[in-house]
Amino acid sequence: MPAQTTAKPKTKAERASRVAAILKGLDEMYPGATCALLHRNPWELLVATILSAQCTDKRVNEVTPALFAKYPTPRDFAAVRPEVLANDIRSTGFFNNKAKSIVGAARKVIDEFGGEVPRSREALVTLPGVGRKTANVVMNIAFGEKTIAVDTHLFRVSNRIPLARGKTPEEVEKGLLAIVPDEYLLHTHHWLILHGRYVCKARKPACPVCLIADLCAFTEKTPSA
Repeated sequence: MPAQTTAKPKTKAERASRVAAILKGLDEMYPGATCALLHRNPWELLVATILSAQCTDKRVNEVTPALFAKYPTPRDFAAVRPEVLANDIRSTGFFNNKAKSIVGAARKVIDEFGGEVPRSREALVTLPGVGRKTANVVMNIAFGEKTIAVDTHLFRVSNRIPLARGKTPEEVEKGLLAIVPDEYLLHTHHWLILHGRYVCKARKPACPVCLIADLCAFTEKTPSA
């Protein structure tokens, strides 16, 4: 059974050692972790990420193969009426808003970025339907930038362990960027999202099977059965 408490690191070196140990443990738990959304290029990733809001990756992956076959390029999405696209993505939920965002993003990509998804966060967040988290996803996965996209799972896990505490996703993101070693930055958000999704769950975390439980300061660990 994992330890129920862990000594709080007191020095900068001890804190850095703990962070590294946590990340190594997560790497061991989720080797080769990557984005679960099916895509072949930055535009498809952008669309899939917009669709994933309030929807499971599994459902998005059921919708996007036919969607991208019907609309192969940003220009095809820009030409479709939002109400028509909404019907194609209905099963992902919030389909009217998502359709307006995707069509709007496609038109802006065509009109202002030469048909290519922009690489910078500053440019990405000007696209309809794209906030900081979506921009970070695209930058990290499509362009290999060392960003951290904070979703609800990552936000919970980072505050719970804790790694970086914050009242907002951006506070957690900035906190993680300040403590995560450079060699782990590319993969950290994948590990933390998967950990929150499958082990460090909101209501009943699976502490007995967690490889980093002895490094976690969460005081309400789930005991072994």
